[in-house]
Formats: sequence, structure tokens, C-alpha cells
Amino acid sequence: MENSVIIGSEALPALTALLASPAVSRVFVLADGNTARQCLPLLRPHLPADYKLIEIPAGEEYKTLASCDTVWCVLTEERADRHAVLVNLGGGVVTDLGGFAAALYKRGIRFVQVPTTLLAQVDASVGGKTGVDFQGFKNQLGVFQEPAGVFIDPQFLLTLDPRQLKSGYAEVVKHWLIADAEAFDTNRRLGWLTDDWTPIIRESVALKQRIVAADPFETGLRKLLNFGHTVGHALESYLLLQPGREALHGEAVAAGIVCESWLSVQHGLLTAEELDKIETFVFSVFAKISFVSMETEAIAELALQDKKNSGATINCTLLQGIGRGVFNQPVTVAEIAESLRYYHRLPS
Repeated sequence: MENSVIIGSEALPALTALLASPAVSRVFVLADGNTARQCLPLLRPHLPADYKLIEIPAGEEYKTLASCDTVWCVLTEERADRHAVLVNLGGGVVTDLGGFAAALYKRGIRFVQVPTTLLAQVDASVGGKTGVDFQGFKNQLGVFQEPAGVFIDPQFLLTLDPRQLKSGYAEVVKHWLIADAEAFDTNRRLGWLTDDWTPIIRESVALKQRIVAADPFETGLRKLLNFGHTVGHALESYLLLQPGREALHGEAVAAGIVCESWLSVQHGLLTAEELDKIETFVFSVFAKISFVSMETEAIAELALQDKKNSGATINCTLLQGIGRGVFNQPVTVAEIAESLRYYHRLPS
């Protein structure tokens, strides 16, 4: 697990203390165009005066080796040694890419995560997964590498528009569906908006930490965290290749949650009544993603690239009731295509 995950107003002062260590030779900050403008002013008072900013363009389409090249070029030009620290300031793209770039530079320098989106705060920044997209496939290249610390300050959420905030909320809903039926039942009645995200962030992080601690390299239990992602990643990857149709990660995961809940019913694991509760809640928050029925096979084929697969078998995480995920459930491309057709037929 991480050396520390600190949540709340004490997070950034704790980061200051870590970066002030004599063991840190130089501090670099990785940000995208949005977080450099909106979030760096909040972070700057907690950085040493001589930090160096590395900026990449914002967006999933820049989660690539080319962006890593930008990071590595700056580190090399600045003669960063193995005692340098990379501070990743951003959402899931920046935290995933920055961790991956740090893990490979000089066979590994330390990095810390300062997640600025709800998605990154409850999911992407915690657990040591790093990576980039490759040839249109999500997180096709990556390594497991723990950060030196994760520093979560909910004040960064004030920089988000509602669409980005909702995208992160999909991962919160996923956590409830795989492991906390009571929280799902309570929150589906309350709605998604809140004045204080801190308790929800703490609960989601704690749940993910428990799972990751038991299975750090995703050989078993950690696969539960991929609920909604087999179909979600396929849909996200398909739309990412079509400019103007891109979906945010959480939007695709929300669609994946509906599809994989439907598959759970088909496999005799979930009741129709439970599926209705899940659908009603998901569609109360998320708009349907548009695609035409003739695209379902092409989207489903992309699930064959899922990292949890064994050969041609697609290993999916399904629900054995709300609050109880089950992993390594074999599904076919045809079943995934049918789940997408089911989703497509649902009323908008």
C-alpha cells in the first residue's frame, strides 16, 4: 500500500513536509492545461520555490507515450536524478500517466498523487495502478507502482464542472454495488449532490484500500473493482477513436454498470427487481450514451482486449446481489453485444 493517503485540509501541509525532506533533490509538478490554470494556484504555497512545472494537454486522447516523452524530456533536460519527486496534479489521466512516467524514468523515481477530480480522489490515485492508452485501448501499457503518498484535498472539487463531478461519482456507485448494499440503498434515495464530499471520499478510499491490500497485483479479489469496466472500457475506447463522440470515463462506466448488471441477471446472479433499482438510480444521474445498434458488435469486440481475460475468455465482474460483486465470470462477445443492445433499447 501507499506510504500514506491523507484526506482533508491536512493533506497539502503533509505534502509540504514530505517535499521538504533532505532526501528530495528536486520537485517536478506534472499538470495538464486545466489543472495548471485552476489547481496549481491552490498547490503552489505548498511547493518549494524552485519546483519545475511540466505541462501536458488535457484530455484522455493525450494519455499516450508521446505525453510520457514530454515528461521524460523535461526530467532529462533538467538533469533530474533518482532522488527527484514528481507531483502529479490532476485527474485520472495525469495520475495514471505521471505514475507510469516516474516508474520508468531511471528505473523509477518517487511520485506523489494530488488528485483534483472526484474520479481520481476515490479511485484512480489510490492502489498503485499506472499506465497509458495504446493504439486506442485503455491502459494497455502500465505497471503497478505505489506512490510515496496520496494527498486528497476536496477543495479541488470546486474547480470541476458538474459533468466531471458526475464522472467520478460513477466510481463511488461502483464501490457501493460491489461491497456496500446499505450505502447504495441510502444514497439512491438522497441523490448525488452533496455539500461535503469528504465522508464519501473517505469511505470509497477505505473500501478500495482494503481490497488492494488483500490483492495488490489483481490476481483475485481486486478484480471486483473492475465492475462496470469490461463494457465501460470497450465503449469508452470505441468512442475515443471518433472525434466529437468521446465519453468521459465515468460516463462509460455508468453505462457499463447497467450492461453488466443486466448480464448478472442473465447469469442468474441478480434479480430483475435489483436491476431495476440500479437502472433507476444510474439514469437519475447519468444521461444515456448514444450509439446505434449496428455498432454493438464492434464495441463488444473491444472487450477482448480487457486485461482480465484469459485467452478468448472474457472474465467479467458481475453482481451476486446488490453489494456483493463476484469476479472471473466468463462472458462471451455475443453476450456483451446483447447487453449493449439492451442498454440501447432503454428509454432515454
